[in-house]
Amino acid sequence: MPLHDLLDERRPHRADAARNFDAILATARAEFTEHGTDAALDDIARRAGVGPATLYRNFATRGDLVEAVYVAEVDALCQDAVRLAAEEEPWPALAAWVRHFVTYMATKRVLLDALDRESGTFRACRDALYEFGAPLLTRAQESGHARADLTIDDVLRFIVGVTGAPFGSDGQRERILDIAVAGLAAPGVITTSTPNA
Repeated sequence: MPLHDLLDERRPHRADAARNFDAILATARAEFTEHGTDAALDDIARRAGVGPATLYRNFATRGDLVEAVYVAEVDALCQDAVRLAAEEEPWPALAAWVRHFVTYMATKRVLLDALDRESGTFRACRDALYEFGAPLLTRAQESGHARADLTIDDVLRFIVGVTGAPFGSDGQRERILDIAVAGLAAPGVITTSTPNA
């Protein structure tokens, strides 16, 4: 099942209720990034402009809310892969997606730590990242820009490894991103720093 379907099946059908659902998700994303997944749910509801009952009607538990935010974030990465494939040449598309993925992982690791990694939703998210990332890698390999010996599993495990420790500064994050992208390049390919995508 596509990730957006996982969210759509939870999203209320009435327009006002759907707006509340989306406001709660957006606010929870910001609060979890800033304060961790232990952020007060009543504060999330208040900042989203809804009452606690509305939050709990949509997300019965903290785990449900964390999972929904994670699904929305992974779905955005998958849609980003589709957009980049349509708009960019193979190498810039892969490099931009890897950069987006590393930045996402660095800021959202707190969500991963709070998830049940055995859940069907977690597996669906992992599978979606493989499904949407693989064509970017394949295109870059076929164009001769990405190492031919890489698999999407190699790339995703590398990204998880790179983001395992927090970055000391934005400058350090950019240098590490440059190293990560360069590590994917085929021998002789010159990589550029910070693609425009």
